[in-house]
Amino acid sequence: MAQKKIELPRKLVNELLHYAQLSQEHEVCGLLGKDSCGKFSFYPVDNVSEEPATRFLMAPELQLAAMKEMRNKGQELFAVYHSHPTSPAIPSATDIELANYPDALYLIVSLNTKGVLEMRCFKLLHDKNIVEIVLRMKED
Repeated sequence: MAQKKIELPRKLVNELLHYAQLSQEHEVCGLLGKDSCGKFSFYPVDNVSEEPATRFLMAPELQLAAMKEMRNKGQELFAVYHSHPTSPAIPSATDIELANYPDALYLIVSLNTKGVLEMRCFKLLHDKNIVEIVLRMKED
């Protein structure tokens, strides 16, 4: 089976990477919406985890507000986004356990690299299997 690929606009990728860099010690998180024309929107959501250095928990009221704004814009949830300040850009056991959106992709940015940030994309399936999705950047 061929590996699935998605393309994200360079401007969006830069926004996601910049957002991750704003918090070197704590995971950041948010949602990506996408409309039927392929236009993306990024919705940062505060991380309210008691262990923000190694976990993320979206502020419920901000997560709901982001979902409502997506609906108002005619978008659907495309991806759940978060960063790993000190670990690779692969889903942790907790990420897999708490993956509540089976139709969404999961984007993870790692700051645990020297000079170049790493962003990877995964589909986290109901049976706890992980499928990596190839990310490509496209010009806006």
